[in-house]
Amino acid sequence: MSSADLAPWLLLVVSLPTPSATARMRIWRSIKSLGCMALRDGAYLLPSGADREDTLFQLAQECIREGGSAWLMTVQPRAAAEAQAYRRLFERSGDYAELRQAWKSANRTLGSLSASELMRLQRRLQREFDAVRAIDFFPDEVTAEADAEWLDMRQRIAGLLSPDEPHDSKGRIPRLQASDYRGRVWATRRRLWVDRVASAWLIRRFIDPQARFQWLAKPADCPKKALGFDFDGASFTHVGDRVTFETLMASFGLDEDPALARLAALVRQLDVGGDAVAEAAGFEAVMAGARERLADDDALLAEMSAVLDSLYAHFQRDPARSRA
Repeated sequence: MSSADLAPWLLLVVSLPTPSATARMRIWRSIKSLGCMALRDGAYLLPSGADREDTLFQLAQECIREGGSAWLMTVQPRAAAEAQAYRRLFERSGDYAELRQAWKSANRTLGSLSASELMRLQRRLQREFDAVRAIDFFPDEVTAEADAEWLDMRQRIAGLLSPDEPHDSKGRIPRLQASDYRGRVWATRRRLWVDRVASAWLIRRFIDPQARFQWLAKPADCPKKALGFDFDGASFTHVGDRVTFETLMASFGLDEDPALARLAALVRQLDVGGDAVAEAAGFEAVMAGARERLADDDALLAEMSAVLDSLYAHFQRDPARSRA
């Protein structure tokens, strides 16, 4: 047997308290959320891992405090076939099939939803996907297919929230002098969303304090003398794996600022997906609400600039504190 086959498993044997239905249900829900699989009533199996062992131990202690009994132990497969049988208990294709069906149903209604409704839907679907992904201990082809389908779903929602989103372009980002870009007209697509509003804030705060903005019905309307950003063919847009906010940072030597780097991570997560930033959900909610209230993009930029100023000050205080 390989070392993977020889790895021990965690087994939690519990007798749940009978007097308290609330405690019994809470403990059962915790067992389910951890991804445990029932070998029989009261016996739950989980792949080994330090964090999982600690969580199961705490759950066992809770069960005992509530008047039940609990034993946490490790079990060792006797043969590779037995280890494979354990692994098959944790096959998640059924869970992913339910998610895909939910995505299919949601997709039929996307075009009729407002921006705030789209964001609420995306947050709910993301929570459901994350919950399954967290207990998918043995990723396989089904996992990869679900990852790809969820990315497609996110992109469909993003497309409705931000039409004409630019495609990634390749190439080197030249270093520019902000002094050469003062007092200019900057143009981007109207009905601002995360990357565009953050980029406009960055331009006015760090690059061109006298910047004037023009909001375009479509990218083709961009005047020749204007500096376009965040659309295909713009002066500043997605380059490689950078969103427009990051392209502007790199272009004007702002990428060494750790507080801006934290903001960039937030923008990236909300625009194209990426590492989680704790403040992202709050910013997204404020942005969606402001977008619903304010039809004028100048007013929207002014309101969200105050939010970005505050976030920047927060990240300046301790850029690492808010890492998820």
